[in-house]
Amino acid sequence: MTNRTVAQNKKARHDYFILESFECGIVLTGTEIKSVRDGRVNLKEGYALIRNGELWLVGVHISPYEKGSYYNHEPLRDRKLLMKRSEILRLSSKVREKGLTLVPLSVYLKEGKRAKVELGLAKGKQLFDKREAIAERDVKRDMERAVRQRDRE
Repeated sequence: MTNRTVAQNKKARHDYFILESFECGIVLTGTEIKSVRDGRVNLKEGYALIRNGELWLVGVHISPYEKGSYYNHEPLRDRKLLMKRSEILRLSSKVREKGLTLVPLSVYLKEGKRAKVELGLAKGKQLFDKREAIAERDVKRDMERAVRQRDRE
C-alpha cells in the first residue's frame, strides 16, 4: 500500500528554509483519527516543541468528528509525537541553535491506517528571501511556458 497525504503545510515551505525532515508517529484519540482520515486537518499555525524529553505537536487543528457526539476531542489540544529518544535528543540540540524551529510539513496515512507527521527542521526566511523564491518560481514557470509554446509551433 502507499501513503495517502491528508494535509500539507504549503505555508511552511514559503516561510522557512527546510534543512531536514523527519517522520514521526502521532498519538490520537478515536475521533481524531476518524477526522484525520476525512482530511479535516489544518497545519498552518502548528509547530513542534520538546517538553520534558518528549516531542509535542502544538497548534494543529483537527476538526471534531461530525458523528462523534459527546466523545469528541478538543480540536487544538497538544498531541504527543512518537520518535526515538536518540532522535529527540539530536533534534533538541539543533533546536537550541539560533533561529531553528520544528514545523509540521504534512500529515499522511501510512499503509492506510497509521497516521504519521512529517516534521521539518526549519530556519525562518527573511522578506527578501521570500521575494527571491517567488521570482525564481516565476522565471521557471515562464521558461516552461516558452518551451511548451515553442513545441506547439
